[in-house]
Parts: sequence; C-alpha cells; structure tokens
Amino acid sequence: MADPSTYRPESGAIPDVPGVYRFRDAEGRVIYVGKAKSLRSRLSSYFSDVASLHPRTQAMVTTAASVDWVTVANEVEALQLEYSWIKEYDPRFNVKYRDDKSYPYLAVTLGEEFPRITVMRGAKRTGTRYFGPFAHAWAIRETVDQLLRVFPVRTCSGGVFRRHKQLGRPCLLGDIGRCSAPCVGRVSAAEHREIALDFCAFMGGQTARFVKDVERDMFEAAEALDFERAARRRDDLHALQRALERNAIVLGDDTDTDVIALVEDPLEAAVQVFHVRGGRVRGQRGFIVERVEDIDAANLVERLLQQLYGAGEAESVPREVLVPVLPTNVLELSEWLSGLRGSHVDIRVPQRGDKRVLMDTVRRNAEQSLALHKVRRAGDLTSRGRALEEIQDALGLPEAPLRIECIDVSTMQGEDVVASLVVFEDGLPRKSDYRRFIIRGQQGQDDVRAVAETVTRRFARQRQDDAEQAAQAADPTATQVGRRRFAYRPQLLVVDGGAPQVTAARQALLELGLDDLAVAGLAKRLEEVWLPGDPDPVILPRASEGLYLLQRVRDEAHRFAIGHLRKRRAQRSIASVLDDVPGLGEVRRKALLAHFGSVKKLRAASVSEIAEVSGIGPTTAAAIAAVVSAPTTPAVNVTTGEILDEPAAVTEG
Repeated sequence: MADPSTYRPESGAIPDVPGVYRFRDAEGRVIYVGKAKSLRSRLSSYFSDVASLHPRTQAMVTTAASVDWVTVANEVEALQLEYSWIKEYDPRFNVKYRDDKSYPYLAVTLGEEFPRITVMRGAKRTGTRYFGPFAHAWAIRETVDQLLRVFPVRTCSGGVFRRHKQLGRPCLLGDIGRCSAPCVGRVSAAEHREIALDFCAFMGGQTARFVKDVERDMFEAAEALDFERAARRRDDLHALQRALERNAIVLGDDTDTDVIALVEDPLEAAVQVFHVRGGRVRGQRGFIVERVEDIDAANLVERLLQQLYGAGEAESVPREVLVPVLPTNVLELSEWLSGLRGSHVDIRVPQRGDKRVLMDTVRRNAEQSLALHKVRRAGDLTSRGRALEEIQDALGLPEAPLRIECIDVSTMQGEDVVASLVVFEDGLPRKSDYRRFIIRGQQGQDDVRAVAETVTRRFARQRQDDAEQAAQAADPTATQVGRRRFAYRPQLLVVDGGAPQVTAARQALLELGLDDLAVAGLAKRLEEVWLPGDPDPVILPRASEGLYLLQRVRDEAHRFAIGHLRKRRAQRSIASVLDDVPGLGEVRRKALLAHFGSVKKLRAASVSEIAEVSGIGPTTAAAIAAVVSAPTTPAVNVTTGEILDEPAAVTEG
C-alpha cells in the first residue's frame, strides 16, 4: 500500500485551471480518471489529510503511485477528455454503468450498399442505425413483420442475398411482397436505400406523415375504382396502426426526450432509461452500477449521461433529458450534448404533469430492477458460499457463520420502541425464526440500552429452552416442555450500529455467560464492520459478497422492525380515536382494526361500510363515523413542519 505523500506533487506545480487528471498504480496502469474546474484545488484535496477521506477515496490514493494531468480550455473539453480516457483505460476506481441484461436493438445497416433490417446486441457498429433497446427480441420481429408490408426492406443475411442473386430468383419474402427483392434487380440500390430511410424515419417518430400518405393513397385508389390496390393500402394502414399500438403514447406527438430514474443504496445503484420519440416509448434500458467512487446522485447522473451519449451519435441525443437530480455542472453537460446533437439539448428535473408521472413510472422500474438484481445475486449458491467465507476471514471466525442473527431497534420519537431479530441460514432468510420485541421502561429512551435488553431477552430465553430440554432428556417421565422459542444459537450476531451498540451487545452476552459468540456491528454511514474492543472498524472490499450479505441481513432487520412499529402505531391510533364511542368494547375495536387497518381508512369509510364489520350495527356505525370524522388538531413533524396523517413519524433508532 503506497503512501500518498511519496508521490504528492508540489502545490505550485499544479496549474489553477480546468483539466483532467489520472492516478496510476505502481505498474503504470490508470486506476482513476477525474476532471476539475481547478486542478490545483482538486488534486490538493486528495493529499491534504488522507485519514479524513472517504474509505473508497482512501483506497484509491493508497493504491496509486503517481498522478498526472492535462489542462484544457474549458469544462466542456474536460467532459469530452474525461469520457475518452475512461473509455480508453477502463479505470477500476471509476463508476462504470453496465447493462443489467443484454438488450436487443432493431438495427438498419445503412453502411451497406443494400441496407437490411436485423436484430443486434452488444457493441454498436459504425454505419448502422439503431432503434430501441427492446425488452425482447420477439417484440422486434413482430414489429418488423408488420412494417415490412409498407417498407419492404431486405432482412436476409449477406450469404442468402448473394445466393439468390446468383440464382436470379427472390426468396419467399420477395415473392409475397415483404421484400423489394434488390437481389434480382426489382429495385435499384438507390430506390432500396430510400425505402430503408423511410423505415428509419417511421421508427424515429415521423409516423403521422406515413399514415396520412397510405390513407390518402387508399382513398385515391378507391375513387379510381382500383379496389385491389385500395384493399392493399387498407391492409398497409392496419399494419402501421398495429405497429404503433405496440408503443404506448405517453407524451405529446412532438416530444423527443429520454427519461432517466435512479435508485441507489450504499453499494450499488440501478438506473432505468425510457427513450421517448414522437411521444411514444421507443426503447427501454437498464443499468446496474457499483459505487466504487465517493460520489452522490448528481455525479452518478453525470457519469450516466457521459456513457449514454459519449459515443457521439447525433441521432441518439434527444432534445430533452429528464433526470431525477440535476448534475452539478448541468450547463456544461447541456452545452456538450448540444454540440453532439447539433441543436440545443435541455437537461431538467420534471416537477409536475405527464412528464413527472412518467418519471415516477420509470423510477418504479428502477426500484424493481435493483430488487431483482439483489434477489438474483442472493440466490446464487456460489455467491452465498463465497460471502460466508469472506465474513469468516474478515472477522476471524473459527467457522463459516451458517446461521446469522441480526438485531435492529426502531423508535417513534422515543415513545414507542421496538426491536426486531431476523435470521439468515446459509445466506438466505429463515422467516419462521424471526422475532419481535417491545422495549418498555427507561431503556426505550436509549437504543444502546434497547440493544442490550433485546440481546438479554433473546439469549436468556435460549438458555431457558436449553435447560428445559436437558431436564426432559434426563427425566423422560417429566411433563413435556413447551415449544422451543429458538432453534439454536447463531455463529454470528449482527447489530445495526457502530461501536456503542456492539459493546452493549457483547456486555449483555458476557453477563449471560456467553463469551464464545461472535458479535459484529454494521454502521450505515460508511458500511463499516465494528468488532468488540477494536478501536478501528473492518472495511470489507466494495465488491465483497460478504459485505453484500451483511448489508442484506441488516436491511431485512430494519424492514421487519419498521413494519412492527407501524402496526403498533395503527393499533394505538384506532384505540385512542374510538375511546369516545359509547359502548364500544375491546373485541369490536379489534374487529375494526382488522377490517380497516388504520384511522385514515376508517375516516374515509361510510356508515354502511362500517356497519359491515362483524358486531357493528347501524346505530354504532353512525356513532363511530361521527367520532372519527370530528376535526382534530393535526400532528406536525417538528423537523420539516409537514402535517402528518397520524400522530408521529417513524424514525430509526
């Protein structure tokens, strides 16, 4: 591991101008590329106090052995050079988006003498016009099959084209009118190219012109009593309409935009892009990115825009790009994209209307994409085995932790505290062993004490179960004991938090005489793993399967605790609201809770809907409706000033 001070350039030697810089390792490989408005200010920040840097940045500067830079005239040139270097060197510490699957594109090979329509995947080729990407290859083939009636472009391979040219007769598609048969000279190369360009124009969004042309030709043929040609044009019109129906209309006819949504967690981010041309969704694309750089959402968006449009294809750059957050250098990015397109490109965040609704839809797709990615990764047996081995090595465990338990504490403004315990076996959740705890008394004001109480209760019960089981084995005639609360002890206990929570959990175990159980804490801010008695945390590699598993265990414990807390809040809310209803007992309150679930839904219900609940008659239903509809003083979030539907907001302990 290198000491950054050994290759730190002198401050006076670094120019105070825009530029792009490269960090290299001892072998001369470029490991990071960055740009800056001021090279002097940016590079000095890497060397001023290495200990204060983000762990990912620390790893980069301690891996590097040298740094060099190139000055440029302005930030737009810096963007272009940064993209070129990232593409050339593929640095390990730069964020690089990768497709979450291999998307098929509809491609038209305009670089050939006789262009053809085909399905392509992978890297784009020069001289080829691409449309999409599409979710499935069969969707492309069905669309093309409809459009070949109107645009009979060849779809055969080069070998098939040459064979039929030698034979002097067209293939089946040429015989049935789905190909203009340039192989046998039915159309010239120029005429065939014109057909291919019309197909590209239609796929590019210029649909109205072709629909009107076909419709006008149909009516002219009918007026000329050429009913056979009119019938063909009628079928062509239906084919165009069916092809258009495959792409939903989401915005106005003249809308040319890409909609980008981003969902992130501390380790990874998922991006979805909807390509809207002519108001219709013409393509959809997804990316997964590992967060190897210490960058925020704004910089993630900047990196994505560079990768999406950096190839410099003017037709791929829309008039407008809708993003979830504006990049920090949005003006320079807009100028760069405008130069690629040849006209102004607007980058903005939609605030309202149809574009905001579409952005929400794209974001939901990104959320589902990230969740699916995590499920696929967690379901990989090899990855799970590697994750357990990495945890064993990093924490110095005598064996792989086949059973991991995790504790999380959540509170509602310190008044209502609950804890959750989730169990993972062989890297997968074992939901039958999940447990919830209600923390009462003074411990509820301190999540460290709440952790200690939860650990004490969980393992005291385990010890009681073990004692009862031993007594039963010693005396088979004794009364049968109840069901065991816990199957067996874990090899690793994880708590959501840092050193204080780990210390509290360890102390609780020692008081129970359990000194051989491994304990670790996972802190959210930097994803650090804390061990009892160690002043410094364990930093697992960013791509570590072990870190991913610990993070998933922690997030599941948090989800389970929050769900319990919300359920208790709903129960208490309904109970307090219904206190003023005369003659309403505990049984009927529980029935109302089970039926409606929350005060908000109960308020929205009519008298007849309330009367449908078992044990609630029309008179009682009317009394309940009168009480719940009475105006109340709204609860307010003291931090944001937002009026809440319910008494208080859930906060994590």
